[in-house]
Amino acid sequence: MTIEPRRMWELTERLHACFYLEPEPRQTAADAGLRGFWMTYFASRAAPMGPVGPDAVIATFFYFSPARVRRAIPDAWSFAAPQAVIDARYRGVDAVLRRLLGEEVVTDPAVAEAAGLLQAAVAGCSPVGRPLFAGWAGLPWPDQPHLALWHGCTVLREFRSGGHLVALTAAELDGCETVVSHVAVDEAPRDWIGGEAGWTDEEAAAAAERLRQRGWLDAAGRATEAGRAGRAEIEALTDRLDRAPWVTLGETRTTRVVELLTPLIARLPPDDQLDWRQHYGPN
Repeated sequence: MTIEPRRMWELTERLHACFYLEPEPRQTAADAGLRGFWMTYFASRAAPMGPVGPDAVIATFFYFSPARVRRAIPDAWSFAAPQAVIDARYRGVDAVLRRLLGEEVVTDPAVAEAAGLLQAAVAGCSPVGRPLFAGWAGLPWPDQPHLALWHGCTVLREFRSGGHLVALTAAELDGCETVVSHVAVDEAPRDWIGGEAGWTDEEAAAAAERLRQRGWLDAAGRATEAGRAGRAEIEALTDRLDRAPWVTLGETRTTRVVELLTPLIARLPPDDQLDWRQHYGPN
């Protein structure tokens, strides 16, 4: 197969993200002291960087409203230290994977093989310019294969997210413009602007006006040809910046990752990002 970073991202993203909406990680986070979904989300992703302040989270997570981040960070660290948050996340992931994939996931040789291949892929990734990836890549790999597999998917996910941030910055978009333009090309649900990313109606309207002045949106808020081309360039650059792990692994071993992950992914529920139309319906 020709190496396709987007296809590899979709496979690893599905396994990484399968726990976000599940009850077990929320409970283990609450047991550790965190309060609510968004505090759990921001703290559990940022924890490998240490007890960072809100500006670091705003900079690395990017598309979320600063106000939403500041309601959770730095308060999260007064309830649970970063290492406690990390430990809680892995306890939650362990419970989710055992439930969704069955207890056999713990001893499945295919899981162990896939985890080993992802560890080799991560070895080809530079942390330069990707602080969130660097934090996750600096953690020890779990001994249990199913947790090592999830860890590998997570590290690779944050590698891609760092490259995506570079692409968005090169396109001179801010966080709110990023979400509004993503919705305008019908690649994300409208609910993400306020419901997920936390931008107010006023902030979204101002971002849309800036995009109209740039020629990316028309008067009705739909993407223009220039807007669609701009978003396509962002995705193409993101893919290009995400090639390193798979080039390092090589075509044969990358193909093997696809063979190993595909049947596992088929047993997972739909992903709220990749399969957003099933969750939210059409815009």
